[in-house]
Amino acid sequence: QVHLVESGGGLVQAGGSLRLSCAASGRTFIMGWFRQAPGKEREFVAKVTWSVGTTYYTESVKGRFTISRDNAKNTVYLQMNSLKTEDTAVYYCAAAARNPVLFDSWGQGTQVTVSS
Repeated sequence: QVHLVESGGGLVQAGGSLRLSCAASGRTFIMGWFRQAPGKEREFVAKVTWSVGTTYYTESVKGRFTISRDNAKNTVYLQMNSLKTEDTAVYYCAAAARNPVLFDSWGQGTQVTVSS
């Protein structure tokens, strides 16, 4: 496992932008973002493979969110544009550190609130 530290959440109006950051304490196979809205289950948002940089997104954020990584800093970013009220959630950074197909490390979560 690795230790993950997130930053960048906050309050923004609909249509605005935020960027989330997540720094890992070590190397990983994959890093990604999940989110959990009040009363809902945690859902996958995006992920990026560390070696090649292949990205994957859930359908609802395609074209609006961009995940990227800085290998030298062991940091992953989530640029969120054209935010909608339905994007309001706690966003969690996740990493697959020991197994490339299993997220085994989680951040503490950062709140993103999009107002209308």
